[in-house]
Amino acid sequence: MFTRDDVLNALKGVVDPEIGESIVDLGMVKDIRVDGRKVVVDVNLTVAGCPLHSTIREDIVDAIKGLGDVEKVQVNFGVMSQEEREELVRKLHPQRESQLKNARIIAVGSGKGGVGKSTVTVNLAIALAKEGYKVGLVDADIVGFSVSRMMGISGKRPVAVDDNTILPLEAYGVKVISMGCFAEENTPIIWRGPMLAGALQQFFNDVLWGDLDFLLLDLPPGTGDVPLTVMQTMPHAELVLVTTPQAAASHVAGRLAYMAQKTSMRLLGIIENMAYFECPDCGKRHYIFGKGDTERLAKELNAPILGSIPIDIKVRECSDEGRPVVLNNTPVAYIYGEIARKIAQAR
Repeated sequence: MFTRDDVLNALKGVVDPEIGESIVDLGMVKDIRVDGRKVVVDVNLTVAGCPLHSTIREDIVDAIKGLGDVEKVQVNFGVMSQEEREELVRKLHPQRESQLKNARIIAVGSGKGGVGKSTVTVNLAIALAKEGYKVGLVDADIVGFSVSRMMGISGKRPVAVDDNTILPLEAYGVKVISMGCFAEENTPIIWRGPMLAGALQQFFNDVLWGDLDFLLLDLPPGTGDVPLTVMQTMPHAELVLVTTPQAAASHVAGRLAYMAQKTSMRLLGIIENMAYFECPDCGKRHYIFGKGDTERLAKELNAPILGSIPIDIKVRECSDEGRPVVLNNTPVAYIYGEIARKIAQAR
C-alpha cells in the first residue's frame, strides 16, 4: 500500500507545462490525502483559468496511478494567493537572470519587406525544436507582427504571474512571444522608436524563457530602431540574412549585413527565399526572380549561402493555417531541416 510520501514523490515528476518546473518544487501542491485506494490532491494554480489545467490534471492522475493499486484520483484546483505568487516569483528570478546566458541568439533579418523573412524564422525555429533543441522565438517586429498567426496562437494570451513575469506561449515545441499575443491582428501599433525598444527589452527580460539552446528573433525589415537595438544590446547575437534572388532585394539586404558588421555582430549566412519555382508537371525549375545575385552578395559579404528555398504554395497555405510547412513531410520541410542543422553546427 502506498503512502502520502509515495504520492508526493510521484508528483515531483509532474511539470507545470508553462513554467517547466515540478509542481512540487513550485509549491503548487497544497495537500495530499490518502484514503485506502483513493487519493485526493489539492493544487493551487498560478492564475485563475489556467489554460493548461486539463494537462496538469491528466499528468497528476497518470503519475499517481503509476504507483499501482489506485482506485480513484481526485484533483481539486485552487488559485495561489498573492503571497504565494510572490514567493514563486522569488524562486523563478534567479533562473531568469541567467536564462539567456547559454542560449545562441539568432537574429533573422532582411533588407526589405516581402521576402518571407517571418515565414523563414518560424519554420527554422520549429525545425530546430524537431532536432531536439530547446527553442524560443521572439517576434521582434512589434509593429508588423505576424508570428502569432503563423504559429497558430492568434487570440491566445500569455499568463502574467506578476507585473514583471510573463510566461511565454508554446506551440510545436517552441516558446513564443509576440505583440500579437497582446493586440488584435487589425490593431495598429503606432509607437515611436523608444517605445519599440522598450517592448523588445520586456520580451527579453520579463518573459520567463527558461534554459534555452536557441532564441530566434524575427527582426522587422530594414535598418531601423529595432535591429539597431538588438545589435547594440546583444553583440554576441548572430545574424541570418534572408533575401530573394532579384537585385532589388539582395542589394538592400547587404545594407543590414554591413550594419551588423559595424556593431561586431557575426553574419552567420544567407538564406535565399523564393529561389525558384519547380513545375509540378515537368519538374523544370523556373527562376522567376532571376538568378545569381544572391551568390554575388554572398561573395561580397564573404558569407555562406545556408540554403535556397523554392516557391511552394504549401508554404503560404500552411502559414495561413497556423501549421508551418516544416511540420509536414515535404521537400521544402527537408530543406528547412538542412538549414537548421547547418545553423546548429556553425560555431
